[in-house]
Amino acid sequence: MSRSLIVLPLAQQDLISSHDYLNQVRRGLGQQFDKRIREAFNRIEYVPELYAKVWKDVRAVRIKQFRHVIYYVILDDRIEVLAVLHGARDESTWKERVS
Repeated sequence: MSRSLIVLPLAQQDLISSHDYLNQVRRGLGQQFDKRIREAFNRIEYVPELYAKVWKDVRAVRIKQFRHVIYYVILDDRIEVLAVLHGARDESTWKERVS
């Protein structure tokens, strides 16, 4: 069963903020980040159960080359990305987004 991957608004804000910050650190780094995110999203969409649950039904995948983590849940008809945060962030940041 194919499920669509939905990036929730707060997760979209996470992506934009990280992209902008990384481009400030080094020109082009934001684009490299975007590429890794797309690769991870493709894996999640293709095999959503690939990554382990880290809390309740929330799963997580670390982004290659970066210290960011994608947090997502698998629902009956879709996959929802809750957050994309630096791995050093307090876990309460993404846990607050779980309904």
